[in-house]
Amino acid sequence: MTTPATPAPAPGATPPAERSARVAAVQLAPVIGDLAGNAARAAAGIQGALDAGADVVVLPELCTSGYLLDDEAEARSLAVPAGSPLLAAWAAACRTRPGAVVVGGFCELGPDGRLHNSSAVVDASGVRAVYRKAHLWDVERLLFTPGDAAPPVVETAHGRISTVICYDLGFPEWVRTAALAGADLLAVPTNWALGPCPPGERPIGHLAAMGAARANHLAIACADRSGRERGLDWTEGSAVVGADGWVLSAPVTGVGTAWADVDLRASRDRRLGAVGHLWGDRRPELYGSLVAPASPVVLPRTEVLARSV
Repeated sequence: MTTPATPAPAPGATPPAERSARVAAVQLAPVIGDLAGNAARAAAGIQGALDAGADVVVLPELCTSGYLLDDEAEARSLAVPAGSPLLAAWAAACRTRPGAVVVGGFCELGPDGRLHNSSAVVDASGVRAVYRKAHLWDVERLLFTPGDAAPPVVETAHGRISTVICYDLGFPEWVRTAALAGADLLAVPTNWALGPCPPGERPIGHLAAMGAARANHLAIACADRSGRERGLDWTEGSAVVGADGWVLSAPVTGVGTAWADVDLRASRDRRLGAVGHLWGDRRPELYGSLVAPASPVVLPRTEVLARSV
């Protein structure tokens, strides 16, 4: 469980006047292959956060299916279209709190039959946008087709919300794309595998989120996961990071929620010092190498498969 960064208000309480949104990064423990159970876990997490005063709820990556899918056949058996009752249930939950928004990861069956590691931005009206992970981590590329569209930016009651997924956060160009498009909050469904961390240090995912937030003056909410899955443990690193780059939420252990009150529209003020401006000081004419083709490093498929075993 977790201790909120600020006490969660009683249901129906008036939100603090000094903030735009109460952001909740809900840390779940999906069970691989359990579509019905995972739907119930997500629904409980969403409703619990909304009842406690959340305005924006972020759920983990692939929270509908589980992450360590054996093969494409297993992924396909757990994939759902964006118009599925599962996401409709998220919209129904949003109707219990005015202005509520949910951003969550799901295993998507696209209209063309392709599979995607996706996230949906949902409010009371339904699915507002679907984002498909553009940068697939390791053997994810054997299961999913990468997305080919920029992170969406959705105007909501609390500000402009965008989303990327897990490994996407490690590509500065991609986060900057969302920020330049006007995002106030970047919602990041993620599954961070547990790795080595020096004593007293934050998880490496936090550092990535903190750096991205600071570099773009953009609030970021990362919803990680819990629970052992096929022998793998997780970082349990759910966090809400302010536009100044500092983590605002308390740590979460196990299933729980990372909370923070965030003035999302404050992300838009990118003035620096007396005359500087984060956008105005950019030198895009010098950045051509960022989008120049790189020498590809391509492993033979047989080697990729061998590495995945």
